[in-house]
Amino acid sequence: MSIYEAKTKSMLTPGTSLVLLEAQAATGFVIDPVNNKKLSVEEAVAQRVVGSEWKNKLLSAERAVTGYKDPYTGNTISLFQALKKDLIVKDHGIRLLEAQIATGGIIDPVHSHRVPVQVAYTRGYFDEEMNQILSDPDDDTKGFFDPNTQENLTYLQLVERCVTDPITGLSLLVIAKKDEFYFFVDEATKLILKSTLTTKAGGKYQGTSVSLWDLLYSKYITEEKRREVVQQYKSGSITIECFLEMILTIIEKQTTTTSSSSLVMCQPPETKVDSSTTTITTTVTETTEVQNFHGIRKDVTANELLESKIINEDLYKNLTAGKVTVTEISEMDSVRKYLKGTNSIAGVYLQSTKETLSIYEAKSKGLLTPGTSLVLLEAQAATGFVIDPVNNKRLSVEEAVAQRVVGSEWKNKLLSAERAVTGYKDYLHDQPISLFQALKKDLIVKDHGIRLLEAQIATGGIIDPVYSHRVPVQVAYTRGYFDEEMNQILSDPDDDTKGFFDPNTQENLTYLQLVERCVTDPITGLSLLVIAKKGEFYFFVDEATKLILKSTMTTKAGGKYQGTSVSLWDLLYSKYITEEKRRELVQQYKSGSITIEQFLEMILTIIEKQTTTTSSLSLVMCQPPETKVDSSTTTITTTVTETTEVQNFHGIRKDVTANELLESRIINEDLYKNLTAGKVTVTEISEMDSVRKYLKGTNSIAGVYLQSTKETLSIYEAKSKGLLTPGTSLVLLEAQAATGFVIDPVKNKRLSVEEAVAQRVVGSEWKNKLLSAERAVTGYKDPHTGNIISLFQALKKDLIVKDHGIRLLEAQIATGGIIDPVHSHRVPVQVAYTRGYFDEEMNKILSDPDDDTKGFFDPNTQENLTYLQLVERCVTDPITGLSLLVIAKQGDLFLC
Repeated sequence: MSIYEAKTKSMLTPGTSLVLLEAQAATGFVIDPVNNKKLSVEEAVAQRVVGSEWKNKLLSAERAVTGYKDPYTGNTISLFQALKKDLIVKDHGIRLLEAQIATGGIIDPVHSHRVPVQVAYTRGYFDEEMNQILSDPDDDTKGFFDPNTQENLTYLQLVERCVTDPITGLSLLVIAKKDEFYFFVDEATKLILKSTLTTKAGGKYQGTSVSLWDLLYSKYITEEKRREVVQQYKSGSITIECFLEMILTIIEKQTTTTSSSSLVMCQPPETKVDSSTTTITTTVTETTEVQNFHGIRKDVTANELLESKIINEDLYKNLTAGKVTVTEISEMDSVRKYLKGTNSIAGVYLQSTKETLSIYEAKSKGLLTPGTSLVLLEAQAATGFVIDPVNNKRLSVEEAVAQRVVGSEWKNKLLSAERAVTGYKDYLHDQPISLFQALKKDLIVKDHGIRLLEAQIATGGIIDPVYSHRVPVQVAYTRGYFDEEMNQILSDPDDDTKGFFDPNTQENLTYLQLVERCVTDPITGLSLLVIAKKGEFYFFVDEATKLILKSTMTTKAGGKYQGTSVSLWDLLYSKYITEEKRRELVQQYKSGSITIEQFLEMILTIIEKQTTTTSSLSLVMCQPPETKVDSSTTTITTTVTETTEVQNFHGIRKDVTANELLESRIINEDLYKNLTAGKVTVTEISEMDSVRKYLKGTNSIAGVYLQSTKETLSIYEAKSKGLLTPGTSLVLLEAQAATGFVIDPVKNKRLSVEEAVAQRVVGSEWKNKLLSAERAVTGYKDPHTGNIISLFQALKKDLIVKDHGIRLLEAQIATGGIIDPVHSHRVPVQVAYTRGYFDEEMNKILSDPDDDTKGFFDPNTQENLTYLQLVERCVTDPITGLSLLVIAKQGDLFLC
């Protein structure tokens, strides 16, 4: 029931009800838990979720979100500032402030979001005295009440006694009738559970220190089980050690049966648990500074990621403002590879028995020579951890020896290799030094050092031992962890620098070449070196074939590669192609029975079948749809819409609802239901390749890369320096404006035309032309109806010149899809047809371009090209990921 209904039915007193509703209003919205709606006070009264008699009191509480008016200055001020100025009663204000902190942080009413405690201090929304009051609450400041136990509690304590609605994810206060058993965890028990820590939990907690309290309230433990074990503990029938062991066992079973991605430790927890408690920080300080990222061996600050150019300034600002979380950033591919790296060779796969072994076990069984084994284990140690591929564990050398994953006879050699991660000691300096620096100072043998460095680069990047993460190559150069000479050695390896060995072919290889010959364990995702017995067929792709596969590019692949340029090699090793099919096709190609064109066609067909049968997300067709479309598609049921008010997605220029994504066939009904039920988040869906390309698009040509000086310039700056003609520059900038934003590639900023002119990224003389092109994103105005219409519709109505319109439309399609200006996102081709944003005639023009419709120009070769062809000739900036048009000076070799 809603709070107000519970009051009406006398299940809550009016006082308790009002306090709870004020806390809702002061933390964002009044909530209708039956229909899962979040409402303003005005809406809640209008929809009878609360009675009108409490409207004024709740409007007063809502000002904790929208801001109070300072009677002296007229400015909007925060809840705490209003409290300090005696605009609200102290007890009432403290209660609302505590509710805000307990539900995510103090609200900044000016900017309409919560802020970290440190920022609240800076802005005058909090102070030390208030922190002290809330950190050590007594009965006077415990402003909430448990109607079952008659206790005064803090808001956080009351929230912790709630149950979670399994459909909506909302927290609900339990009301037990007289004589019914009311389950809750008392404060003394909670303190013990929160201070009992372990590092042995599996699943999402693998490798982290976590409290028994957090494990008990995790997704792995059912409500029934939680009650049962707490009652057993409180009755004295189990000890805290036994309690912990039971929870760990449940999580282990859950994660080994329901999850294929992570395997839990096989060992049960020790019977002897160290119950030495750590001091519990107050509720307030938990929401303080930005949480750190998990590096290889220690935590990494957001500042360090910014300085290392792993995240940019905009992302850093969004993080500190609480707009994105550490978890969300950690999951970005561009960040994860520096924090976690990619797979090293984890173990061995026996082709005959399909058995997985550790490197050391393969050596013990005579399947690998001691030399090959040691080199592979040193590479593991030097890229992060020694790996137990059977139990899917990543271990330090000390742990690996203790758990017998490697023998003690190699401990010292592996500890030496591990210093490539933790740092070498230079007796002239206090700071640990990197692998490359140790190599330059002759602290390690050259061949050995080069081998370990090559393994680091092949698995994600050079490791900075001071900050415990990998760094981009440019940063490695700056910090003295790499140089041009070493780059040359590793770019052009010979047999002396190919420090790894394929035991099947007896070839010397680089680490990357050996990794590419591995198979992937489907459960753990680890890379395993195949061992074929004598006489068995050993499948691998030789270097000459690999080169051809890597240089054969296509833009016609479906699935996650839709709309992007991808190599045949990447398609061949994608999730869409089975190991058996991969072998079969490579063998056919190597034997000469199929050409490279046929090879590509077969792969594309497999991917098309896979993506149309296994995914109901829309696939852009190669052929235009029939002019007569069968509209007998099933109407989407609206059962889901009851669970309303899902957070919106970020579109190109405005937010996009989940409903709109469903109607545009960007997400399917199952995904929509999971979103409204809280099983997936807006962030998770936004990061899916199949969704992101419609919300964000793919890269337009962002700027220019000068081949001779390795300098990045904006399009306008290149024009000003005479490197591009005004005509070429304008066409490229119009394409930027028509595909989303004008781009500053030096500062990695995406700007509206107005902002770009204000920040001098483009000159004011082109402002009107670019504003006109920007209407391809924001929409053209139909002079007859006044409606917003799309680029294609404006083209059909002769509101823009045909050649100009075709050029902008082609740029949109090349960068992710046709833009719907009404809903501010790109749409699949089928939807574009339906909405009148595209037709068969235009599809024909763009599918078979001639020189008249090739509206872009390569300044190096003087050719007319399509936008996609020009994008494919660009290089990718390794820091920002932006596409840059290469400008070669006369006499320079230009590779296209």
